Amino acid sequence: MKTPQGLQALIDDGVIDEVLRPLKSGKEAAVYVVRSGDDVRCAKVYKDMAQRSFQQRVQYQEGRKVRGSREARAVGKASKYGRKQQETAWKNTEVDALYQLRDAGVRVPEPHGYYHGVLVMELVTDAEGFSAPRLGEVELAPDQARDYHQVLVRQVVRMLCCGLIHGDLSPYNVLVDPEGPVVIDFPQVVSAAGNNAARSMLLRDVNNLTAYLGRFAPELLDTWYGEEMWALFEAGDLLPDSPLTGTFVHDETTIDLDSVRHAINDAREEALIRQQGREAAEENDD
Repeated sequence: MKTPQGLQALIDDGVIDEVLRPLKSGKEAAVYVVRSGDDVRCAKVYKDMAQRSFQQRVQYQEGRKVRGSREARAVGKASKYGRKQQETAWKNTEVDALYQLRDAGVRVPEPHGYYHGVLVMELVTDAEGFSAPRLGEVELAPDQARDYHQVLVRQVVRMLCCGLIHGDLSPYNVLVDPEGPVVIDFPQVVSAAGNNAARSMLLRDVNNLTAYLGRFAPELLDTWYGEEMWALFEAGDLLPDSPLTGTFVHDETTIDLDSVRHAINDAREEALIRQQGREAAEENDD
């Protein structure tokens, strides 16, 4: 096939030898199957920022660190330079996350380097050597769905122990190879400690997986693994191998705002009465 423009520099530098075929094209990037020596890998070419909306990524970027004070000011002002730095950081985030998560034992594609804005990584395959299907394309037996759910919950725990939340986890961001689920696509990864929406994103990730796998094993729909692991994380007690039960006691108490307002007004009125009483007493003493 004709070499895409974004991959020509990798061929010129000898990083890859040939582009075999396109694998998929999404809103963030296009992925190609490439040959590097005797190895078949995939190359992720990120699309230009003009083709994507930064507006949709504001929530994900909260808590991400920008290198250097100049870059931080530029990003804050949304200048042309700042947008370029934001784009670079967006791409680097996935690369950094892949290396970190791979080292932590999370099942992600093995990264093989980042060249000219292109991420080269392992091509995840099925038993016959073809590109692995996505979880959302696979029909499962109940026992298999339970096993996959257990594996994926543990992957989410390991990510959270690294301080990261996928942020867009679904059956279509999980591949299935002969050994089980492999989590992919991390450009929107979220800082668990630095993002105000971290908890809701974690719960959404877990719930997306549970809702799909619950189609094959309905009892999974009555589990609360996301809430359980977040409570442990907040308490500083979450470990990569922390046992989880899927049960969680929700705090069903609600704040009665009217009662709170009445209590505040009562306290103010009481303080005013006491102040008036003290002033009257001082006048009588005089």
